Amino acid sequence: MAKVYWPYFDPEYENLSSRINPPSVSIDNTSCKECTLVKVDSMNKPGILLEVVQVLTDLDLIITKAYISSDGGWFMDVFHVTDQQGNKITDSKTIDYIEKVLGPKGHATSSQNTWPGKRVGVHSLGDHTSIEIIARDRPGLLSEISAVLADLHFNVAAAEAWTHNRRIACVLYVNDNETSRAVDDPERLSAMEEQLNLVIRGCEQEDEKVARTSLSIGSTHVDRRLHQMLFADRDYEAVTTKVDACPGLDPKITVEHCEEKGYSVISVSCEDRAKLMFDIVCTLTDMQYIVFHATISSNGPHASQEYFIRHKDGCTLDSEGEKERVIKCLEAAIHRRVSEGWSLELCAKDRVGLLSEVTRILREHGLSVTRAGVTTVGEQAVNVFYVRDASGNPVDVKTIDALRGEIGHSMMVNVKNKVPSRRRKEEGQAGTGGGWAKTSFFFGNLLEKFLP
Repeated sequence: MAKVYWPYFDPEYENLSSRINPPSVSIDNTSCKECTLVKVDSMNKPGILLEVVQVLTDLDLIITKAYISSDGGWFMDVFHVTDQQGNKITDSKTIDYIEKVLGPKGHATSSQNTWPGKRVGVHSLGDHTSIEIIARDRPGLLSEISAVLADLHFNVAAAEAWTHNRRIACVLYVNDNETSRAVDDPERLSAMEEQLNLVIRGCEQEDEKVARTSLSIGSTHVDRRLHQMLFADRDYEAVTTKVDACPGLDPKITVEHCEEKGYSVISVSCEDRAKLMFDIVCTLTDMQYIVFHATISSNGPHASQEYFIRHKDGCTLDSEGEKERVIKCLEAAIHRRVSEGWSLELCAKDRVGLLSEVTRILREHGLSVTRAGVTTVGEQAVNVFYVRDASGNPVDVKTIDALRGEIGHSMMVNVKNKVPSRRRKEEGQAGTGGGWAKTSFFFGNLLEKFLP
């Protein structure tokens, strides 16, 4: 029998173009007085824009302007960025990290987990088991979930939860409370999953497609994963009620056709906030759209973003149904991360059951958590909760004062009331920090605030 010889393919062939034309990253602190310019030039590839934006936002940098061009085989971006206080990026560690990850010696998707201060936002907690929960939201649900985990001797090392249109998506990183290692016992994990499913389905016995718990073994960025979970749950199809609405952030989104270049043009105009560009690019990418050109700008509290896109199959958005779906999905992506009203920033020595204790106290005071971020830095647990009352209305000051008095004995507490810039203007209030902190968790600076 004649031998069949298959052609040889060099496993490094796919990386050949990037080796011939390595990416170039430039950090420019001289061209602009107000911000740092991050310039990225590289071979174009699917998802590269999201990778770059993800790196910058994971460093808690604010993107004030951006110019994107990736038509053809080359990707050229310029980002105007500042830190949370509106200053240029001068920290050598941050600059070196950006150049390493986005430059020729690094790759965003494989290097993002190395940033030492970023605990929530990426899968970076080595010895943990990841749990994903999607369910109908209700007051006290997060407290019930954390109580189940504490009873089963699971320690919550980090977590992030979003609520939107009466749905909740949550990603938790847990380990064994004795060994601080990931739990790999199938029977124990099965028992945990079963009990969590009983809790999230509640007395209404929701269908498995409506509420579910699953164990995650992937390495998807957690913010992107929360978007994916709510997108798959079709939260964008729900009718937003008055309680769910975000009066300070009413996006105006249009979809038009650029006949000359053969693009669909998406224009987004809304109140600016941290990670706005990430949320929009993430949603477009997961909907299988490619961004060829984009212009991003912010003027005070207002943001204007324009994207020239096509579907990955080369088609534009021609039908009214397609356009309406994209608009609804982008509106949902913008609203998911926004939380207004009272926020509680808590810092305490980490211990088993701490999250269960805190969320129980919130529930006992009649508070419902609309967004939550939980992380552990060394021996310190740092938690951020955005709260409303059980009906979804703003919490009165007396309740906040009573809550602060109860938990202030055992942990450090910082309370803030986030008011949309539009409402501040109408009421004649002074804003602080441009409202950035109301939409993003900056755990590094929060820990520095609490610790001596």
